[in-house]
Amino acid sequence: MSGDGNKKQFWKRNTAKVPGSIQHVYVEFTFKPPPATPGKPKKATTFQEFESITSDAWDVGDDDDELLAMAAQNLNIEVVMETANKVKDQIQRVAQDPLRQDNTTEPEQREEEAQEEPAEEEEEEEEDEEDRGEEGDVTSPELSFASETSPHSDGRLNTSGTPAMTEREASRLDKFRQLLAGPNTDLEELRKLSWSGIPRQVRPITWKLLSGYLPANAERRESVLQRKRQEYFGFIQQYYDSRNDEHHQDTYRQIHIDIPRMSPESLVLQPKVTEIFERILFIWAIRHPASGYVQGINDLVTPFFVVYVFEYIEEEVENFDVSSLQEEALRNIEADSFWCMSKLLDGIQDNYTFAQPGIQRKVKALEELVSRIDESVHRHMQQYEVEYLQFAFRWMNNLLMRELPLRCTIRLWDTYQAEPEGFSHFHLYVCAAFLVRWRKEILEERDFQGLMILLQNLPTMHWGNEEVSVLLAEAYRLKFAFADAPNHYKR
Repeated sequence: MSGDGNKKQFWKRNTAKVPGSIQHVYVEFTFKPPPATPGKPKKATTFQEFESITSDAWDVGDDDDELLAMAAQNLNIEVVMETANKVKDQIQRVAQDPLRQDNTTEPEQREEEAQEEPAEEEEEEEEDEEDRGEEGDVTSPELSFASETSPHSDGRLNTSGTPAMTEREASRLDKFRQLLAGPNTDLEELRKLSWSGIPRQVRPITWKLLSGYLPANAERRESVLQRKRQEYFGFIQQYYDSRNDEHHQDTYRQIHIDIPRMSPESLVLQPKVTEIFERILFIWAIRHPASGYVQGINDLVTPFFVVYVFEYIEEEVENFDVSSLQEEALRNIEADSFWCMSKLLDGIQDNYTFAQPGIQRKVKALEELVSRIDESVHRHMQQYEVEYLQFAFRWMNNLLMRELPLRCTIRLWDTYQAEPEGFSHFHLYVCAAFLVRWRKEILEERDFQGLMILLQNLPTMHWGNEEVSVLLAEAYRLKFAFADAPNHYKR
């Protein structure tokens, strides 16, 4: 490498030696297959030789900044997008064939066995090494992650988006429990810890704290819960019988029609669940006459309901008969879901008032933001006369719940609960990152109908925690760049 002085490379301005260069050491330790017959081992390099070769390792050159700049130029967006697409394709292939994950441990076993082979079988070891190199693509980190997060991987991913417990997750769970065990929970620290996801075991209490439903003081929580639950069922006694009155029957009828359209069907179509949802939505509509009930609000009950059911069961909620829970547990779940949904809607109520001005503003902001961050996608949709309101209205109205599996929505809401103004403000940047995430598929469509079918049926069925985490990270980057600089929206 050092002898090829005429060949320009991004880390070399000229033929001068780059500070920290240890090419000779690298060559010395490059793996070479051992000879078939035992021979005299090569004498090890002395420490003095090694020291002389690496003597400039910590020198600070004048051209360090230029070297870094030249390297950064080579890491352009095309390379990043190409790599991201390769990872996506690999994850999708594995998700479609989850049985391949059973083979992930086989190369490791073969490697251990190969290390125990006698010297006379070293040639066979070289062949095995080549085989392992080929299989390395199958057992790459992308596959091992897909195996963990795919909803079809041996049932290890549940509705809450939590895969089987790993050492890292056990450590995070301990941090949550230590934080929650104190007499006064540090909510700011809890938000920081929750941004990257909340373990299923502590998600119910964490959501109640982050939403403002429960106080930070541990001694007051039980009394607050009892008071709020009694207050909710007081509303039931006061208002629910009026659902068949002339001025309320239209609201109740629309709620009754919308609930069977929700997902997961195996949950919401259970008579007990339908009854609970009808009460929650009707009481909220009666107590908020400025907006009343609007289609889309019904979807916002489900994540809270599912998370709070997990306080009482271990299995998957879709396959669980909710009516088998004790009556007290059902009452607690219903009241807690009502109050937490109310807290959420308090921050985005202008999405559901007359003419839904909040959604109109957010869709317009989304259009301006996308025109700045990915002009190709924006111009492509303009070319085929696709209006943002035609697909993004649902994204804002339902908070992407119709675009993502429920397990992904719950993981997304972990961050929304932790992020200041997560539902009202950060959601805009998530939608922008979500749209640009499909730029390749969008640019491949060449007519209005194809674009609308794609945008209303985006292929997220196999998404898991990793995809949501990448989406959130990109959304945070966009927020960091644009939130405090509104003029960046404009040209």
